Amino acid sequence: MPRYNHKERIRDHYDRVSPYYHSLWGEHLHHGYWIRGDETKEQAQVQLIEHLAQAAGIAPGRRILDVGCGFGASSIYLARNYNAEATGITISPVQVEMANKTASTENVKAKFLLMDAQAMNIDQSFDVVWSVESISHYQNRESFFASAARLLKPGGTLAIIDWFKKENLKQAEYEKFIHPIEKGMLVELQTMEEYKTVLASNRLQIMQSQVLNKNCAKTWDLCLDIIKRKSFWGLAAKMGPAFVDHLRAFRAMRAGFASGNFIYGLLVAQKL
Repeated sequence: MPRYNHKERIRDHYDRVSPYYHSLWGEHLHHGYWIRGDETKEQAQVQLIEHLAQAAGIAPGRRILDVGCGFGASSIYLARNYNAEATGITISPVQVEMANKTASTENVKAKFLLMDAQAMNIDQSFDVVWSVESISHYQNRESFFASAARLLKPGGTLAIIDWFKKENLKQAEYEKFIHPIEKGMLVELQTMEEYKTVLASNRLQIMQSQVLNKNCAKTWDLCLDIIKRKSFWGLAAKMGPAFVDHLRAFRAMRAGFASGNFIYGLLVAQKL
C-alpha cells in the first residue's frame, strides 16, 4: 500500500483542488497567525509570513528559494516587501501556472518552477531557503535538508514552518489525534526534535525554535465553517473517499491543536 504522503497522491490532490482552495481560502495556502485575535484570515495569513520573515532576519535584496510554494503568495510577498529575488518550486503544474500568472500581474521578481523538493536540481545558490507547511509531505526529508544545505550560501538561512507531532506520544494518542491528520492531509508527522537532529547533521545551526499553536489554532475554526458549504461536499462527491478523508481531517486538526498532540512549529537555522 502506498504511504499517505505518496508523491503522486499529493500532486493529484493539489492539481485538482487548488482552484477551489484559492477561491475559498485565498492566495495564501497556509495557517493564519493571530496577534490581537480579531484580524481577518487574510491579515492573519500575511502576519504568519511576516512573523517567519522577522524570525529569520530576512534583509532586503536577498535571493530566496520557496520550497513547496503553493500559489506563490509567500514568494510574491517577499519580492514585493523585501525586494527579494524569489524562486518557488512545487510538484503541481496547476500551482506553477497560477503562481506565474499572479507574479506577472504583480510585476515582481518571482518565478515558479515545476520541481520535486526531494530532488532539487538548481544551478545557483540562495541566501534563504524558505518552506511553509510543505516538508511534512515529503517521504525523504533527509534528502531535502541535505539539498537545502547545499543550495544555501555560507551563512545562509533556512526558514521553515511545518506540522509536527508531540514528543513521546502514546500509541492511543497517536491513533486518536495524529493518524486521522496523516491519512486525510497526506502527511507523515515527525517531532521538532527529529528535524533539529537532521539539521545539525547538515551543519545547520538552530537560531530560532517556536511553537505557534496559540496564535494559529483559530485557523481550524474558520476552516470548519468553510467546509460546511455545499460546494465543498459536492467536490467530495466527485473526488471520492480520499477527499472525504481530507475534509474529515479538518476536525482532527482542531482536536490536535486543542489537545496539544499536534504541534505547529517554526524553525530557523543558519548554515555554518
